[in-house]
Amino acid sequence: MFSAIEERLIPLLEQMYATIGYPGLAGIVAFENIFFFLPVPSEVVLPLAGWMVGRGVAEPVTGAPWSFPLAVASATLGSLIGALVLYAVSAAGARPLLERYGRYVLIGEHDLDVADRWFARYGDLAVLVARVVPIARSAISIPAGISRMPLGRFVVFTVAGSLPWNVALIGGGLVLGEHWDAVREWIKPLEYVAYALVLALVALFLWRQLRSRRDGA
Repeated sequence: MFSAIEERLIPLLEQMYATIGYPGLAGIVAFENIFFFLPVPSEVVLPLAGWMVGRGVAEPVTGAPWSFPLAVASATLGSLIGALVLYAVSAAGARPLLERYGRYVLIGEHDLDVADRWFARYGDLAVLVARVVPIARSAISIPAGISRMPLGRFVVFTVAGSLPWNVALIGGGLVLGEHWDAVREWIKPLEYVAYALVLALVALFLWRQLRSRRDGA
């Protein structure tokens, strides 16, 4: 069952796809990646685009029917744009803020150094895998930017991770047709797992930081 917000979102997306087409799809995916904490889930955005492909309606930019490859390419471009924006903001803004004020949220220079070393070693795999996990798929751009992961590698693994996600969700909407919304229900258990994992990691980090400070006192 869709939430009330998502039910209002669907007509807006349909109108955007009908009037702006592929650029609209790329734009909304970029927005969803930047503002991942807002209720604009790709689990709704992408299957609905798949349904547009399946219906064979005209895409306004090309004038031709919606194409599966072009829809996937547009969504992947949007994923990359959104990821790059979040990466740039994190590298330019979040890093200096954490260096100056991080101690107030239990993040010190040592933690940043550890994160830098971890990303240097595992960053490629982290970005690749996170791109197919709800929440993490967008949020991974923040630590990547803070640790200033090499931009070329970030782009390559962001695209490589985003592509199968976009293919699966747009393809799901194409196959299911008017029942495209079932994709959202199939993804929801994975979302719950992601929420639980994020909370567990935050709790573990806070516990370790507090214990470290206590032992050092």
